[in-house]
Amino acid sequence: MEIYNRRAKFDYNVIETYEAGLVLKGTEIKSIRNGSANLKDSYATIKKGEIFLLNMYIAKYEQGNRFNHAERRTRKLLLKKNEIIKLSSKVKMEGFTLIPLKLYLKKGKAKILIGVAKGKKEYDKRETIKERDLEREARKNFKYNLSEYN
Repeated sequence: MEIYNRRAKFDYNVIETYEAGLVLKGTEIKSIRNGSANLKDSYATIKKGEIFLLNMYIAKYEQGNRFNHAERRTRKLLLKKNEIIKLSSKVKMEGFTLIPLKLYLKKGKAKILIGVAKGKKEYDKRETIKERDLEREARKNFKYNLSEYN
């Protein structure tokens, strides 16, 4: 089970990635196992030597009753101290930000792939769309040419 941030590669140029653990409540991990999470519009920030994930949506667990969690609460990420120091130095450079790319389970633990990224300009996004359309057209023509020989 993997949950992707589909807009991340379109809106940002990812320079480097890090794998981080998440501090979660019991109902949150159960919702993630059900696939009820979304990384859209979420980002990470560094405060006082700790890294936090903001605005990530994890749906309420159906059987959670009064012990349920807040859906968009701030969650702490688990990284080694030297990794946090590297990230904070990169984020201080102009234009860089930390965005979650993928949420997945590894040996029963929730992990998140964080990317150090720089925002794309509008013309870069148009170029990405153009390349995707050309690739789609080439695949379509290739399939068409193969069907002629069968």
